[in-house]
Amino acid sequence: MARILYDDLVFIFISLLVLHSICVIAHSREINEKKPCKRFVLHYHDILFNGTNFANATSAASMNKTNLGNFNFGKIVVFDDPMTKDSHLLSPPVARAQGFYFYDTKTKGNAWFAYTLIFNSTEDKGTINIMGADLIGQEPIDLSVVGGTGDFFMTRGIVTFRAEAIEGFDYFRLEMDIKLYECY
Repeated sequence: MARILYDDLVFIFISLLVLHSICVIAHSREINEKKPCKRFVLHYHDILFNGTNFANATSAASMNKTNLGNFNFGKIVVFDDPMTKDSHLLSPPVARAQGFYFYDTKTKGNAWFAYTLIFNSTEDKGTINIMGADLIGQEPIDLSVVGGTGDFFMTRGIVTFRAEAIEGFDYFRLEMDIKLYECY
């Protein structure tokens, strides 16, 4: 009796293992780095509030820097920035970038970003979630696409930053090359 029970358990275990392997193989796909499933370029415009530009500011420091180092260590900036298809600030926005970044290194200027691109147009609806380290002074910078909703449901990919314009601490514009490798 015990031998029959043991044989049945071994059969069930092997059957489940084979079934699991078939499911993994059926749902796995190879990602081609050179061929994303969706790619587009947007321009990120950030105008930091300086105390006088209330009407135009799209970001503000919610916590000032500390006195640990000379690189804004500890400063947190919250933003709601327009994203345009071209490099002109006054072009109609196709999305909004909403999130924050903070300066996280005492010995050089580095920032860490976490934000969501919010699309609400006839072309695209949904969100793309982005996060990662901006090693200031190195170009290009790649951040991770870690998910999304709507037209970008469960997406994964890479966003490559290139600085297009930097006007002190008050304004900067980045070109964002968005490459999505998992599209559902």
